Amino acid sequence: MSSAGTTSVAPTDGKVLWQHAWKGSPIVQPAVTADGDVLLVASTGSGTRRIAVAHGAPGWTVQERWTSLGLKPYFNDFVVHEGHAFGFDARILACIDLQNGERKWKGGRYGNGQLVLLPDQDLLLVLSEDGELALVRATPEQFNEVARFPALEGKTWNHPVLVGDVLLVRNGEEMAAFRLSVRP
Repeated sequence: MSSAGTTSVAPTDGKVLWQHAWKGSPIVQPAVTADGDVLLVASTGSGTRRIAVAHGAPGWTVQERWTSLGLKPYFNDFVVHEGHAFGFDARILACIDLQNGERKWKGGRYGNGQLVLLPDQDLLLVLSEDGELALVRATPEQFNEVARFPALEGKTWNHPVLVGDVLLVRNGEEMAAFRLSVRP
């Protein structure tokens, strides 16, 4: 990702494989859909774009499938789960359908927080900018916050990390570890 767009290179020799122009200031990581398409964000407010990348006899091709303003991440990465993308639309959590980019729901004010997908539980673990942890259902039907509790004090922009049954959260001032119960 660069200010000019997206470039894919061969890891062995650095040869350019394909490019997709979409000017901006990208700071969000691309994601890959279950069927191999790529989701991109060019800059704040630009929305999310789905492109199809294929390799055939004539070489690499890139085709834009859609661009959606239903999910406009700022610097917060998003996750892909069960045919949907979940992430921040500015400072509010949102869900879009990967087939067409249409927003399914928007809710929950977490500031410039971060999130992690717990795929086996269909949950999003959200760490808010204010240091609160929340569990949100990773389903397209509606926004559903299951639980919320304070974890840290102060501005928190770091990603939460889950290692086994230990959840690690931190900001510029402090760090906390929570041991989570594991269901049999």
